Amino acid sequence: MAGRNSFAALRARMVPEAQRRAAEKAERLTEEMDLGELRRALLVSQEELAQTLHVGQAAVAKLEKRTDMYVSTLRRVIEAMGGELEIVARFPNRSIHITSFEALREGEPAA
Repeated sequence: MAGRNSFAALRARMVPEAQRRAAEKAERLTEEMDLGELRRALLVSQEELAQTLHVGQAAVAKLEKRTDMYVSTLRRVIEAMGGELEIVARFPNRSIHITSFEALREGEPAA
C-alpha cells in the first residue's frame, strides 16, 4: 500500500520530545472515559453488562447516554464491570475521599 505507514513506524520518526508528549496525552485519555468507553475498554458488551445488572441491553444503552444519575446507580454499574467507585473532591492543595456514599455499598440509607 503506497503512502501508508504503520503507527509504530510513524512514531519512530518522531523526535523524543514529541514521543513523550504523545505518550502523556495517551495516558491522560485512558484516565478519562465515559461509561460506554470504559465498558468497551474492559471488553464488556452491553448484553453482558445487562445480564449482570439484571436489566435489558436497551437499558444499558440508555444508561450510557445519561449525563446525570444517582451515585448508587453509577456504583452498581462500575461494580458490575468489576470495579469500585470512589468519590474524590480535588482542591488546589489536596484531595479528599468522600465517605458519605460508603453506606450505599452496604445497602444502608445515607444520612
